[in-house]
Amino acid sequence: MFDTIFINLMDGFKIILQVKYLMYALFGSLLGTIVGVLPGIGSAGALAMMLPIILVLDPLGSVFMLAATYTGVMYGGSTASILLRVPGDTSAVIACLDGHEMAKQGNAGAALCIAAIGSYIAGTIAVVGLMILGPFVADLALKFSAPEYLALYIFAVTAVCSLVGNSMVKALLAMVFGLMISTIGEDFMGVKRFTMGVTELWDGIQFLSVTLGLFAISEVIINSENILSNQKREVLKHRVFIKLKEITYSFWSIIRGGVIGFIIGVLPGAGAGIASFVSYSTERQISKNPENFGKGEIKGVAGPESANNAASAGAFVPMLALGVPGSATTAVMLGAFLMLDIQAGPMLFLERPDVVWGLVAALYVGNIFLLILNLPLISLFVRILYIPMAVLLPIITIICMLGIYSSDQLTLSLYLMCIFGIIGYFMRSCDFPLAPVILGVVLGTRMEESFRQTMIMNQGNFFNIIDRPIVLIFFGLAIISILIPLMFNKIKLDASDVD
Repeated sequence: MFDTIFINLMDGFKIILQVKYLMYALFGSLLGTIVGVLPGIGSAGALAMMLPIILVLDPLGSVFMLAATYTGVMYGGSTASILLRVPGDTSAVIACLDGHEMAKQGNAGAALCIAAIGSYIAGTIAVVGLMILGPFVADLALKFSAPEYLALYIFAVTAVCSLVGNSMVKALLAMVFGLMISTIGEDFMGVKRFTMGVTELWDGIQFLSVTLGLFAISEVIINSENILSNQKREVLKHRVFIKLKEITYSFWSIIRGGVIGFIIGVLPGAGAGIASFVSYSTERQISKNPENFGKGEIKGVAGPESANNAASAGAFVPMLALGVPGSATTAVMLGAFLMLDIQAGPMLFLERPDVVWGLVAALYVGNIFLLILNLPLISLFVRILYIPMAVLLPIITIICMLGIYSSDQLTLSLYLMCIFGIIGYFMRSCDFPLAPVILGVVLGTRMEESFRQTMIMNQGNFFNIIDRPIVLIFFGLAIISILIPLMFNKIKLDASDVD
C-alpha cells in the first residue's frame, strides 16, 4: 500500500516540478496571499475569480493554480487579522485574539512567522493525511448525518464559550446573541423572520458585516477615542523574526492544530472556521496557563492558523474521493473540475491519477512557496504598524467598506457594519468576548438545519440520538469542555483561600 502511494506521489511531483506548472503554482500562491489580505473575498471568491483564467490553461495547470491559490488565501487572511484586527474570513477571526495582541506588544513579526511556519507544517500533515488516510476518513465522514453534525456544533459552541473570556456567563450571552443574529432572514420553510419588512434582510445579515463591525470598526472607535483624548499610541519597535524557543514552544500546538484541522476539514460543511475555533479552545484547555490566552499567547496563533490551513487540504478528501464538496471553496473547485471535463469521485483515482497526485503535490509545493514568499515579506508587512494612527484608521475603515460593498453591493450592509462596530465597542468596554458571537452567527443556521433534520429522522423524539456512538462522543466532549474550566476556577479559589 505505502509503496503504491509513494510511487504515485513521485509521479505527481514529476508533473508539478515542470517549469510551467511551478510558475502556475507560484502565481496562484502569490495571488492567493494578496487576495486573502482583502476582506470580503474569501477563498471561495478568490477561486471564483480564477475561473475565467483557467479556461485558457491546460486542465492540470488549472488544477494546480487553483490549489495553490487556495493555500495562499488561507495564509493571507491571517496577515490583516494580526496586524490590523481586520478578519476577512471566518478562519481568520481567531487570529485577531492573540495575534493582534502580540502585534500591540511589538511581536507582530513573531506572530506572522509562526502563522507561516504553522501553515507549512500543518499543510504537510494534511497532505500526508490526504494521501494515506483520505479514503478511510472519507468513509468515516459518510457516517455523519444530521445528529452527528448537531452534536459537533454543540461541542464547538460549548468549547469556545467555556474557554474564551473571563466569564462563562458573558461568553454564553455573546454566543446567544450570535445565534439570534443567525435567525434573521428566510428560514428553510420559506418563513421570513425578524426582517421588519426589509427585503435586503431576506438572505440574513451578511457575515462580513458582523465580523468587520465587531472586530475592525470597534478597534477604529477605540483608537479614535484615544486620539481624541490625546492618548498617543506608543510606536513599538517590532521584532521581525521569531526566536527558536518560540518555535519549539509552539511545535506541539502546530501538530495538534494540523491533526484537528485535517479531521474537521474532511467533514462536509464544517470548514476551516470551525477547525480554528476548536483548535484554539483545545490549546487553551490543555495549557498550564490558560489565563494567558487572549493576551498575546503565541500558541493561540500557532494552533488555529495551523488548523485552518490543514482544514483547507482536508476538504479535498470528500471532493476527490466522493465527489462531494466539503466547503464552499471546494464547491467552486468541483465546478472548475466540471468545466475542465474532470469527473470527481471514486473513479477519479483510477481514471485520472495524474490529477489526484498532481493536486496533492501542488498543495505541498504551494505551502513551500508560501513559506519562501512570506517570510522575507514579514519585515515589509510589519512596517504597516509604523503608520500614524490618524492615517491608519481611515485606511482600515475604507478597506472594510470596500470589502463589504464588493461582496453584495448593498448599502444596508455598510450601515449594519457600523451598527455592529458600536455594539462591539460596548461589548469590549464591558469585557464581553467577541469570538462566541461570530461562532453563533456561523453555526446558527447549520445548527437549526441539523436540529430540524434530527427531529424529522427521530419523529420528534430528540433523545433517540443518544443511541449513536459519535453523538455520545461529542456530547461527552461538550460536557468535559464545560466542566474543566469550572474545576480550574474551583482550584484557583481554593488556592487563594489557602494563601
